Amino acid sequence: MRNRKALLAGVLCAGLLVAACGTSGGSGTGAQPGAKGFSPPSLPAMPKLGQPEGQLTVLAWPGYAENGGNDPKVNWVAPFEQQTGCKVNVKTFGTSDEAVTLMKTGQYDVVSASGDASLRLIASGDVEPVNTALVPNYADTFEFLKNRSWNSVNGVAYGIPHGWGANLLTWRTDKVTPAPTSWSVMFEPGSPYHGKIVAYDSPIYIADAALYLMAHQPQLGIKNPYALDQAQFQAAVDLLKRQRPMVGEYWSDYLKESQALKNADAVVGTGWQVTVNVTKAEGTPLDAAIPSEGATGWSDTWMLAARSPHKTCGYLWLNHIVSPKTNAEVAEYFGEAPANSKACAQTTDKGFCDTYHAGDAAFASKIQYWTTPIEQCLDGRSDTRCTDYGQWTRAWTEIKG
Repeated sequence: MRNRKALLAGVLCAGLLVAACGTSGGSGTGAQPGAKGFSPPSLPAMPKLGQPEGQLTVLAWPGYAENGGNDPKVNWVAPFEQQTGCKVNVKTFGTSDEAVTLMKTGQYDVVSASGDASLRLIASGDVEPVNTALVPNYADTFEFLKNRSWNSVNGVAYGIPHGWGANLLTWRTDKVTPAPTSWSVMFEPGSPYHGKIVAYDSPIYIADAALYLMAHQPQLGIKNPYALDQAQFQAAVDLLKRQRPMVGEYWSDYLKESQALKNADAVVGTGWQVTVNVTKAEGTPLDAAIPSEGATGWSDTWMLAARSPHKTCGYLWLNHIVSPKTNAEVAEYFGEAPANSKACAQTTDKGFCDTYHAGDAAFASKIQYWTTPIEQCLDGRSDTRCTDYGQWTRAWTEIKG
């Protein structure tokens, strides 16, 4: 299972300062202001498939490219190898920062990138546009996951959606009453759950504060929690600094959060659906919901390395990993909603997709998906500069103290 730990700025080119990063391929010069935020390096999409090259190196979150090593019954690599002749070598990573750094080595052909990594990979030229016509299973991807700000630029797709989920308001039903309907139980001074709050441990959590401020301080003018000018950013940082004394624990491993909830060391916080499922299955009374302000979340994307020498095998992998049966297997094993609309008919638990709201566009519309904050404001503003990822990382260190 994935372990989305706090992101470390030291291994990154902060905030997509692509001039410093350089590009890994193509003739582009890096991220520049554009109508939709920035213009990536000019890289062509593959026009047609060739002969499979016989091998593929996959960079993935743990649980996304299982080959039977953890559980002999969980293996979607072997069938792919048998069908295509592409021998797969899987490398797992623990954080988005690690994935970005590894992709820059040029040693990997495809990567499962979260929204807090994908724009960095696009802007640096480490991944290239994807010709979705060469991925037949893309046609069955839920429409609300296509052409989004974290997987596309100016209408050009840079990957294939894989799975998604929300960062839910989660609480122990025997300790938190009445059932909360707002993030205020975590952010407002005087919360009766002072010291029993658990929060996500990452700079991207600043977006959760910004989302709350969107609803409760509209005068700040926040339209996108990942597009914050200096005043908006400072307001979000200040809110998290005020929240800090109320937080009993920050988590990056969902199993540790589950343990805190089981022990009642924490009674309310930000959690994933898989956390709720695991914790409830062990007897803890727990519930979760998207509150009135909405929620942040993630939508992961399979992307193709611009320098890959195995692009035909790469495309075949993209099509395989989001095929109905495989996408269903990954989603159930990992604990997230599948991206392929036909996957739900393939799940072992026939209620799985209902639990994870897989095809629920209305539910998905309440989620502000992780997107890398960059200087060019992602909300379309051209008259100001927004705070970049480097600033978010430095601020997170100050917030936690």
